[in-house]
Amino acid sequence: MNQVLETIKNRRSIRNYSDKQIREEELKAIIEAATFAPSGHNCQPWYFTVIQNKKMIEIMNEKIKKQMLLPSYKWANKMGESAQYHVFHKAPTVIVVSGDKKASSPLPLAGTDYYYTPLVDCAAAIENMLLAAESFGIGSCWLGLVNLFFELPEVKKLNIPDDYQPYFAVTLGYKNVVVSHQTASKRRTGTVDYIR
Repeated sequence: MNQVLETIKNRRSIRNYSDKQIREEELKAIIEAATFAPSGHNCQPWYFTVIQNKKMIEIMNEKIKKQMLLPSYKWANKMGESAQYHVFHKAPTVIVVSGDKKASSPLPLAGTDYYYTPLVDCAAAIENMLLAAESFGIGSCWLGLVNLFFELPEVKKLNIPDDYQPYFAVTLGYKNVVVSHQTASKRRTGTVDYIR
């Protein structure tokens, strides 16, 4: 099978990591892959904050779990209460992906009042990171719950430039779990139409 397609099909969200930190050259290659993602008008609006400080990751985990207990996040209350649940799955590396607030396209998305934002470009960069990680045998997981930390004053500890909006985080680490590539969840059907 084509190597790129094989990597795409083999990638899984990993939530169980070894304590061992990933190698610096692997980290740099994963971030470089992110910077080669497509972006509207080639604006490359991303900014990456690499966190490998265990104390900082734990502070973020605790703050997010406190937020998860709020009544407005009822769907997350049980996870927030669980002593076993760790937002970052105890990964040794967390990368926060932020987008340039000023980067936009002049055209609205069809049928909406929303204008194109760097969020879409950053999502493409994240996917490149996930695939690059898999190509090294490194586990990864794309996190949305980290947004609960971005609402707090403590977000300033991440030193994200003022012109950038943090969107998501990606965890990276060596897999501490056996992943069977034959057990991918069934793909939805009926999602393709051809006009020829």
